[in-house]
Amino acid sequence: MPMALLLSSHVAGSRVGGSAQALALAQFKIDPVAVPTVLYGRHPGWGAPGGAQVPIEAFEGMLDGIEANGLFGLTDLVITGYFASVEQVRAAGRAIEAVRGAPREGAFARKPYIVVDPVMGDAGKGLYVDPGVAQAIAEVLVPLADLITPNAWELQRLSGTEVRDPASAVRAARLMGRPALVSSVHRGGEIGVVYADKREAWLAAHLKADNVPSGTGDLLAALFAAAMLEGQTPSYGLARAVGGLAETVAAAGIWQSPELPIVAVGAKIKNASPTVRMERLA
Repeated sequence: MPMALLLSSHVAGSRVGGSAQALALAQFKIDPVAVPTVLYGRHPGWGAPGGAQVPIEAFEGMLDGIEANGLFGLTDLVITGYFASVEQVRAAGRAIEAVRGAPREGAFARKPYIVVDPVMGDAGKGLYVDPGVAQAIAEVLVPLADLITPNAWELQRLSGTEVRDPASAVRAARLMGRPALVSSVHRGGEIGVVYADKREAWLAAHLKADNVPSGTGDLLAALFAAAMLEGQTPSYGLARAVGGLAETVAAAGIWQSPELPIVAVGAKIKNASPTVRMERLA
């Protein structure tokens, strides 16, 4: 069974962060190993979240215990997300390097796939982490990534280039020097996700929805990463990931759910959706 190391938030009452990703990855038979950066009761968008950030001693101690049990050498996927301190970011960077350097037995042992979601902020909200955390993510984690998954605002901050539509998202993504999955890319009445690497670029778009629950970026990163572990092409992975996300958002609207109904949608989270339009950009 593939194993994923999730370095992100744990939010008990909201389907966001690493806790949401663990639920989604279970649909793909990917075993999650979650190391939380914060322990919250609810998403901060609802108000005071309750709980607290995980002290660096506890965060590093959990990683030490996982490594001591030989699990770094069994880790196929690492996803990083929300961090509460610069020290956590640096510890995550060391963990990624240790995962890559861990002994792997067998001729067909998989190279670990590193996904960095540079959680920093969003359009209309601006930066919602400490500026030092944002800088550390850019300097420590982004260079270690096989894939980065910023939203359009985060990509603009990282690249120093305006991101206003799919074409500009491709240009900015290619400045990062590694494959990128860029969410919240607007064009007309559609919103979409752009995948870009040095060889190809794709857009998966659908009509904008109202009152979308938080956590869509976290879910998108997990769904696309699952496709990459399966050896799928980026275009297929994009179509399936955005399709699963669109179906989950649609279900939330139908059921009037304030949170993403990741468990309730079941296997539909693994499927492409007829509501998603694919377009090759380059």
